[in-house]
Amino acid sequence: MEFVIKISQFLLSLSLLIVLHELGHFIPAKAFKTRVEKFYLFFDVKFSLFKKKIGETVYGIGWLPLGGYVKISGMIDESMDTEQMAQEPQPWEFRTKPAWQRLIIMLGGVTVNFILAILIYIGMSYFYGDKFLPNENIKDGLLIESSVANKAGLLTGDKILEVDGYKIRNFSEISEKVLFGKEITIERDGVQSTVTLPEDFLAQLIDSKEKRFIDLRMPFAIAKVPDTSHNVNSGIRKGDILIGLNDFKTKYIDEVKVGLEKFRGQEVNAKVLREGQEVELPLSINDDSKLGLVYSGVTEDNLERLGYYKFDTKTYTFLESFPVGLKKAKDKLASYWEQLGAIFTPSTGAYKGVGGFYAIFNIFPATWSWQAFWNITAFLSIMLAVLNLLPIPALDGGHVMFLLYEMISGRKPGDKFMEYAQMVGFFILIALVLFANGNDIYKAIFG
Repeated sequence: MEFVIKISQFLLSLSLLIVLHELGHFIPAKAFKTRVEKFYLFFDVKFSLFKKKIGETVYGIGWLPLGGYVKISGMIDESMDTEQMAQEPQPWEFRTKPAWQRLIIMLGGVTVNFILAILIYIGMSYFYGDKFLPNENIKDGLLIESSVANKAGLLTGDKILEVDGYKIRNFSEISEKVLFGKEITIERDGVQSTVTLPEDFLAQLIDSKEKRFIDLRMPFAIAKVPDTSHNVNSGIRKGDILIGLNDFKTKYIDEVKVGLEKFRGQEVNAKVLREGQEVELPLSINDDSKLGLVYSGVTEDNLERLGYYKFDTKTYTFLESFPVGLKKAKDKLASYWEQLGAIFTPSTGAYKGVGGFYAIFNIFPATWSWQAFWNITAFLSIMLAVLNLLPIPALDGGHVMFLLYEMISGRKPGDKFMEYAQMVGFFILIALVLFANGNDIYKAIFG
């Protein structure tokens, strides 16, 4: 069932982004009286799942969910329709339109993607507001169990104050800023210091295959007492929170792990928090430093109720949501551009983390959440816009690059040149797709 929910969100988001992106090309093309021969969601290699001709345009759904396209008459695109290009130019064709009209048609898709992301962030700000954990409310520092981060100088209990001079305001900012940062200002035991991360820090994290990087320190909440547990008759219950082993305080899971090592193979007097009251009971720690209990973290609401963290919630009026949504889109664009810069800088090793369709599929939650869906869709819309603007022939950015050259120089690139450029761009795209999805396969097998 989880797979069905994830794939449904993935396909719905992908379909929405593709249709709106192609509409961004379709609408100005029709406005400038340019013939659009096909409008397709997904690719129709050999056959279509559905197609219907309305007017001069065939609308359809292909079977290969790797994108979509509009086929515009008189344009050298992925269809490589050289026969049409060999004929006399017609007034309804893309190639006969003024350069400024062709530029608007080519920029239409990414423009719609940027607008869509802004509108989603505006809508989310208005309907959901923002619930966040101020950095100043993380009193006891963070959980940093990554051996790579530890080796670089970041330890559990550290408070991360600044990254490259940027003051951290919310917990949600920390991981991304640190991943792409260089100088980290921390506070440890009341003393501030600076940690300098190695240039290939991100590559080391990817190579380590560690699942945990930076997280909140959580209480040790009992999720289940198995019948086979050696503490089944100790009196401990589901929902208890372990706060002490003998005289050793265990406010957080990481402290419990230290305590279990400290009292390995011993009987201890444990303290648990149960319905707001402290309860003492005997627990046995086996020779493997285990309690034989299943534990978990707790929800944000319970973290607040228990006094671990104080979250802030900010709501916005309809008018207030506009500048807030615009800022969120701008910040996400800047963040993705920074990530892209790291990927194209080989020394960072960020390219090792590049993922394809499986990676995108995996960011959707296993339970249906409209808030998560729209948040992911907004980010993917920005990602699609930025990637399409890359100056690679076969992408919108490649066409824009040649159009700008034509507008500045007054010389239009020849059809043969455009055909060769399109072929080169197509092979570059294939290589990038194979690399990204190859990374997915490698991680699935060896990760």
